[in-house]
Formats: sequence, C-alpha cells, structure tokens
Amino acid sequence: MTNIYLPHLARIITIQDDTYDTKTFGLELVDAEARNTFRFRPGQFLEIAVLGVGEAPFGLASNPNHPEAFFVTIRAVGSVTDALHKLSPGDIVGVRGPFGNGFPFDEIKGKNVLFVAGGIGLPPLRSLIEPMLDARSEFGDVQILYGARSPADLVYKNRLKEWETMQDVRFMMTVDVGDSGWSGNVGVVTTIFPKADIIVDNTVAFVCGPPIMIRFAIMELLRLGFAPANIISTLERYMKCGVGKCGHCAIGHKYVCLDGPVFSYREMMKLPERVV
Repeated sequence: MTNIYLPHLARIITIQDDTYDTKTFGLELVDAEARNTFRFRPGQFLEIAVLGVGEAPFGLASNPNHPEAFFVTIRAVGSVTDALHKLSPGDIVGVRGPFGNGFPFDEIKGKNVLFVAGGIGLPPLRSLIEPMLDARSEFGDVQILYGARSPADLVYKNRLKEWETMQDVRFMMTVDVGDSGWSGNVGVVTTIFPKADIIVDNTVAFVCGPPIMIRFAIMELLRLGFAPANIISTLERYMKCGVGKCGHCAIGHKYVCLDGPVFSYREMMKLPERVV
C-alpha cells in the first residue's frame, strides 16, 4: 500500500519567471514507474516540500493530457514559497498527491463555458482550459475573462497573447491599475462583464482568484441569472495534510482537501459559515 504521507521525489526541469514575485515550475517525478503512472484531473492540487524547510499545497497549472511533466505556479509569500523560488533546474523537491476532487470536465461537454480568473487564480483554471481547448469541438462558446492588479502581475503573458488571437475563444483582460504601456481596460474583472456579452443559457461559470474577487464575481453572475449550481469555484483553506487527517481545512462537516477544493456555489451555500 502506498504511504500517503511519504512524498515522491521530483526534479525541477524548468523555471519560468512569470512576474516579479511569481514563477512557474516544471516538474517530473524521479522514479520512472511513478512518472509513468502519474495522472491528475483539472483542479487538483499537490503538496510540495522543500526538504528541510516545509511543505505547502499548490494547485496544478498544467494540461492533464500531458502528465509526464507537470507545472505549478507559485507566488513567493512565505517560507516554503521563498525557498522554492531560490531553487534551480535540477534541484529535488518532495511531491505528494494529486489530491482533491477537481473540476468537472466530461459532465459539462456540450455546454458553454465562462472562465473568470483573478491574479494567480488563473493557474488552476489553466488546468481545465488547456484540455478543453484540446477537445474544443465538444464544448459550446468558450470565454475567458482575466484580471490582475497591474500589467506586471499578469501571468502567462505569451499564452494570453495566443488566447487573444484564437478564433474559437473569446478572451478579455483587465488590470486594476494600468501603466504607460497599457491600452486595455482598467478596473477589477467584473468591470468587463458588461462588455463581454456573457451568455447565461446553458453556461457553466468557473471562478478562481482571491476570496474577495470570487465573492464579487459570484454576486455579479447571480445578478446576470446564473443558477448557483452552474457557478463553480475553489475554496482557499490551508490544506496542511491533503488527506483529511489534520482538520486544518475543515468547514463544518466538509474537508476542503477531500470534498474540494472545487465546489459549486450551491454547495457553498449549504456550508455552516460564509466562505466567499
């Protein structure tokens, strides 16, 4: 039986500087058998350890159709993330997972899809966007709305340019505060809702970002007529163990690491405390 507390060793194969404080790490498992059998679903997360420093949860940010190498996008905000940012390609980290329920995929084929992302809420959504684009003909209208604090805070800048040019994807972005080189929309992500010609009928909306952004995005989607069951988001809790044992991420009878981190807004409304 696999020990759920024992990490696999993973080698850093690439590091991309996304912003001044955010990097995307490409990883592969060192053990060949583990590498060949590693699979994950969009929206799942990993527990990544810097040996001698600590462990923290990070959402997978890559296409599950290509699991041989996987990616996590990490902002430097604490001891583990700071230590990760000091590593180089070839260095070894510990990896446990994947954990969590993940986003629905097959269940929403044939529907329109709206993505609303804020800041580094885009990386976990990217794990759903990319396989959806691989199977583009199986979905209806696909729209991506993305907002960040400033142009310098936009992640995946090259990929954003590609999404802008795709004929079968509607993409818009905004920043809270522009700079001299920014000619796009200025304002939080909900300020582009009126300009986006959002389709409500037969549409599932995926929302990910800072809790305050999620709250106001959901409020606006409800105002537009989205049913709570058709608004899907992630909850941000400290998923310390990842396997429902430590209790750090418990909300009433739910564990974010096991029952989430993905929940519909209808499910969130049933929780015993306000979560967004």
